[in-house]
Amino acid sequence: MEEQIWTEVSEKRGAVSAVLHFVGSMGLLLTASLRSMASFRWEWREIVHQMAFIGVASVPIVAITTLFSGAVLALYSASLLMRFGAGSLSGGAVGLSIAREIAPVLTAIMVAARCGSAIAAQIASMKVTEQIDAMRALAVNPISYLVVPRLVAALVMLPILCVVANFAGIFGGAFVASALGVPSFAYFKAVQLFTDSYDLTGGIIKVAVFAVIVALVGCQQGLSAQGGAAGVGHATTRAVVISMVLIYITNYFLADLLFAKT
Repeated sequence: MEEQIWTEVSEKRGAVSAVLHFVGSMGLLLTASLRSMASFRWEWREIVHQMAFIGVASVPIVAITTLFSGAVLALYSASLLMRFGAGSLSGGAVGLSIAREIAPVLTAIMVAARCGSAIAAQIASMKVTEQIDAMRALAVNPISYLVVPRLVAALVMLPILCVVANFAGIFGGAFVASALGVPSFAYFKAVQLFTDSYDLTGGIIKVAVFAVIVALVGCQQGLSAQGGAAGVGHATTRAVVISMVLIYITNYFLADLLFAKT
């Protein structure tokens, strides 16, 4: 009985220690990245490459997922509101949901799944093959060369992807609402009436925070990888899972901060 109790205590201590280690390493990585960014000694070629990888290559998957999410929202909202003779208001429901929640969250989730995993795998492969140690030996700062370009690219491209997601989601909802009998003019008029610039700005603020999470978690998990090929796989899996969990947790607090009083 005593052995079982001590085993449970040890497991809890191990979990707490792992959480504290993760929080501490994320804080140190963010601090080092900001210090490196402040020097403006950026690897521009790598930044452009990461912008193409994170942003341009992610447009199709972000547009498709948000388009069909907007379509589903219109399917439910238009069907419900038409029972009460207010089907034209479905545009407001879709536009507000897309701008505040669906576009920023889905954009971040898709990028975390597609790019966050790749970032973790790339850096983890370099870590287990000692390429990062070789960079340090050659006086090349791994933070400046590996982390900062990915962080800058995510901060620039995710807000742009969020704008694309807004258009895709609203037009996907418009297509379904029109098929259900809602006039397109009335649909877009409701979008204009119920959605203002603050909703779009708030969504972009949210996705910028998510960009930091996706980039830093992917880099942190890659830099902490160990154990050969198996370690690369574990780092990739943890990067995606942790990013998604943090996105949803952070989304609640940002929603409360930005939209609770509106």
